[in-house]
Amino acid sequence: MSPMSRRIGLAAVAVTVPAALIFTGVGVGQASDHLPSSADVHRHSAHKAAAASNLDDPAKKEIAMKLVSSAENSSLDWRAQFQYIEDIGDSRGYTAGIIGFCSGTGDMLELVEYYTQQKPGNVLAKYLPALREVDGTDSHDGLDPNFTKDWKKAAADKVFQDAQEHERDRVYFNPAVQRGKGDGLGALGQFIYYDAIVMHGPGDSEYSFGGIRKTALSKAKPPAQGGNETTYLNAFLDARKEAMKSEEAHSDTSRVDTEQRKFLNEKNFDLTPPLRWAVYGEPFEINS
Repeated sequence: MSPMSRRIGLAAVAVTVPAALIFTGVGVGQASDHLPSSADVHRHSAHKAAAASNLDDPAKKEIAMKLVSSAENSSLDWRAQFQYIEDIGDSRGYTAGIIGFCSGTGDMLELVEYYTQQKPGNVLAKYLPALREVDGTDSHDGLDPNFTKDWKKAAADKVFQDAQEHERDRVYFNPAVQRGKGDGLGALGQFIYYDAIVMHGPGDSEYSFGGIRKTALSKAKPPAQGGNETTYLNAFLDARKEAMKSEEAHSDTSRVDTEQRKFLNEKNFDLTPPLRWAVYGEPFEINS
């Protein structure tokens, strides 16, 4: 449900696992007939440490927000996106905010409802009837001509900023991290889940997050089921690419190819900086 800027390539939208089930992608499921190298030992140790903190560790979460923003907004400054709003022509109406809430997919409606619970009489409250009417469509009826201006006005309100973060976490981030933990994935795998649920939504249809995961599970087992982390995540990214290609707005798959797959090929299961990647040909880096 979340779109991305450059916005050509986007549409936009815990189970506690015993430590013994959290495997690293290095050598999982393979017999070892030699002692691990110092690099392997370091990688295993780092991965165990990351598995303990996971993507909801504050530092890892900040990295996740920057990675998504690089693809959706061509910027690492995700906090500058509270005021973002436009119709990107993806049949989801207006797309807005830090995670691409859409007027046509219900998450924008839920956001404004939550904001209004926290601050009755806010500048967006008057649009609730219209948001209910346009839900499921790309219509602007009842929103134009002032909705975009009022959205930007609301974005200066700390209560609205907090509401956006609350709904981002409730609908997208927390479910993705929880599912990733349940599948025995480290921070990278949890991020791969999060990015997918942001773009494709949390449902179970073929090209939603649930459908993508189901396709991946038909090809490979996740670490929690004794599978190899690299093999499983490659299967998930393959299924993710197919989902992206099903819509013209998602057809640029560089966020998978030159970001997530790059980290996976580097075996950076912990999303440990420095991180260097590109989206739509534009380079980014996080050094600490």
